[in-house]
Amino acid sequence: MATGHSILALADGARLAYEVIGSYHLGRNEPIVLVCGMTSLRSDWERLSQTLARTRPVLLYDHRGIGDSSFPDGNEDLTIELLARDLLQLLTYLGWKELSICGYSMGGVVAQQMLLFPHHPTNPAPLPFRTTHLILAATRSVVIDGGLRYTAPAPNKPRTLAERMEVTRRIMRATFDPSWLEHNTQRFELFLSPLWSRPAKHNRFIAKQGVALREFDFEGLLSKLSQNIQVMVIHGQLDQVIPPDCGVGILKRIPWAKSIEVGDQPGQVPTMAFGHQWYEYFDAQVWHDVVDVFMKNKGAHVAV
Repeated sequence: MATGHSILALADGARLAYEVIGSYHLGRNEPIVLVCGMTSLRSDWERLSQTLARTRPVLLYDHRGIGDSSFPDGNEDLTIELLARDLLQLLTYLGWKELSICGYSMGGVVAQQMLLFPHHPTNPAPLPFRTTHLILAATRSVVIDGGLRYTAPAPNKPRTLAERMEVTRRIMRATFDPSWLEHNTQRFELFLSPLWSRPAKHNRFIAKQGVALREFDFEGLLSKLSQNIQVMVIHGQLDQVIPPDCGVGILKRIPWAKSIEVGDQPGQVPTMAFGHQWYEYFDAQVWHDVVDVFMKNKGAHVAV
């Protein structure tokens, strides 16, 4: 993936790194926004984003504090609501009128939070764009006793490189299933290789993401989510990070949402036997077709 990116200075002084690949499709095909999960950087989407960019614009960005994004000087506060307001500022700046969103793991929580801002009980915010489709992948709508557990080292005792590598390997192994790991040893090592060069501070901010994921609360607002947003849930049966029951829970809380279909047609997946790192399973074209077929389904407009 190209390393070029732009920086958006946010209202509180944070800086958000983003890039749009497939930008030559702007004005012809609807863009999709890929929202990173916990620990993830925009470059981690490469396998999916590159195939999607063949037919539509794809927005990638790093959450504040990690990758090429940064916190404001002297303030490292982090909440799901803050991450969602960062995304809202970025999309408002870009000025797109219609878009789709794919939120993975923590990114799915951030996406839901942002889409509920018009109904926020104390600080509502309008959305100056229409979200036509929402993909909620390997995520949840409520706080759970689970997810990736990461504890930052004490400030006076930083981990050695070897220790950081071992922690990273352990966490990343949990995002796949044992069978996949057994049959994809070399690919897993290639998946890990870019992670070794990430700075030590990255791990401190990941710990803050983990805390934020234990403190959000918007379940009572989900009934107000616009029914004009087509919603699809992707949640593998082998997910060891976010239990598959969380995907079922989303389908109950958003009654018009649909689950990804199993089959051999474009837009379907061969099986639900995949882990948390869903887009690393199957051929990349499978996921391209899942997104493309879903986004071509405009659904019925619901008067509000």
